[in-house]
Amino acid sequence: MIQDMIRVIKEKDPAIKSTAEVLLYPTFWAVLNHRIAHNLYLKKCFFVARLISQLSRWCTGIEIHPGATIGSGFFIDHGMGVVIGETAEIGNNVMLYHGVTLGGTGKDKDKRHPTLGDNVMIGAETIVLGAINIGSNVMIGAGSVVTQDIPDNVTAVGSPVMIVRKDGHRIPPTAPETLTGTKKRAI
Repeated sequence: MIQDMIRVIKEKDPAIKSTAEVLLYPTFWAVLNHRIAHNLYLKKCFFVARLISQLSRWCTGIEIHPGATIGSGFFIDHGMGVVIGETAEIGNNVMLYHGVTLGGTGKDKDKRHPTLGDNVMIGAETIVLGAINIGSNVMIGAGSVVTQDIPDNVTAVGSPVMIVRKDGHRIPPTAPETLTGTKKRAI
């Protein structure tokens, strides 16, 4: 586990020149602490899990609820201000930049946070809210606001988010109401 985390950080951040430098990287500690807290959370040791996650938040500036499920190859670049909610599910090889929020809307009771597929990249200061699904092989541009499902193999940008690439080809922007193929009334 630790060797995998070190490998991912060294691969994804060209500024890291040695394994020793990885130990100075907040992502390393945030993800390591999350793995420990998540295991305790699964064993219903909720207080200790939360304590570890809050101490990690205080030390790294990255807040990951111990209930969040995170796949392998996870990387946060310049992680300050990242927030990941309790029912968030994150696939493999996902990359988040600083200031990303995977949060809830306050309207849902059980599953409240986003589910991200594999090979997802979410740009800095992006807000992804609610029990929505972000497909695999998706890139979301910095500063976007995402409150609806995003299909596989697209690039989406903006506030509200619009799809601008599908399967690597540029397409006319898709109105947020039609992201999932169904018309929804604008709020």
